[in-house]
Amino acid sequence: MKKKVLLLSTALLVILLAAAFIGYRSYTKSFSPEAVAEFNQNGLDIRVQYCRPAKKRRLIFGRESDNALVPYDKVWRTGANEATLITFANDVTVAETPVPSGTYSLWTVPGPAKWQLVINRETGQWGTQYNDGMDLTRIEIPIRINPRVTENFKIFFEQKPYGADLILNWDQTEAIAAIRSE
Repeated sequence: MKKKVLLLSTALLVILLAAAFIGYRSYTKSFSPEAVAEFNQNGLDIRVQYCRPAKKRRLIFGRESDNALVPYDKVWRTGANEATLITFANDVTVAETPVPSGTYSLWTVPGPAKWQLVINRETGQWGTQYNDGMDLTRIEIPIRINPRVTENFKIFFEQKPYGADLILNWDQTEAIAAIRSE
């Protein structure tokens, strides 16, 4: 009898924890909704899954001492909630760096004049659980200033003659990573 009660109690606890996790996930996604950016042209097939946090009158990029939401020179999850995922259906070069086909987590290290794009082998983790030992590569990428403020973080592609540019856009900053087919 005690064994049945213990088993039932354990099962109930697992169900309650799962429901709480699902509820928390839905709650956080209501503030930073899921989005997908895709590009399928010029020999490229790329899919990015991410969440879109909002500016909400906050300082987004800047020095940690200025209470920036995303401090310079610190690894950022490049979105919200779970780590952003990028899938390359074929081998590509990202800013002239070879990247094999596969699914990776995508991180960045913002800076005032340039960023680092971090392609990491680990996937499925929450966006604050970054493991630099799993980095495939870190690539320096340029930024440009957009005169218009983008309220919600957005990832999109700009078609180029031999591939596409991956654009990471939030506030007035756009980080640009050139992606070409191998």
